[in-house]
Amino acid sequence: MSSKRASAVVAPRLLRQYVAIFAALSDETRLSLVARLIDGVPCSISQLTEDSKMSRQAVTKHLRVLEGAGLVRGETAGRECLFELEPRPLEEVRDYLDLVSKQWDKALLRLKKLVETDG
Repeated sequence: MSSKRASAVVAPRLLRQYVAIFAALSDETRLSLVARLIDGVPCSISQLTEDSKMSRQAVTKHLRVLEGAGLVRGETAGRECLFELEPRPLEEVRDYLDLVSKQWDKALLRLKKLVETDG
């Protein structure tokens, strides 16, 4: 599949958004933070650093990257900031990956037919 076909199906603005999401998720720490937030329960930075060797500042930095990609949302509650997962961007990326997968399946089916008819 060419990138030209993928971009013809998905708006360039969305592709840029997906790149930011994939980049944010490419870090092991950020991926583990997403996993900690997946149950939908908002967590404070101190809760997210429990049982971790990371400092609060390091976790905050990773959360800001996730927030910039639209994957988490932070809201102040008293003296703490509670972070929660924003599932919509993950759903949109999953839909995009499903589309890419279907395109690959079609391309492989065409290749199989071509090979079988020439053989």
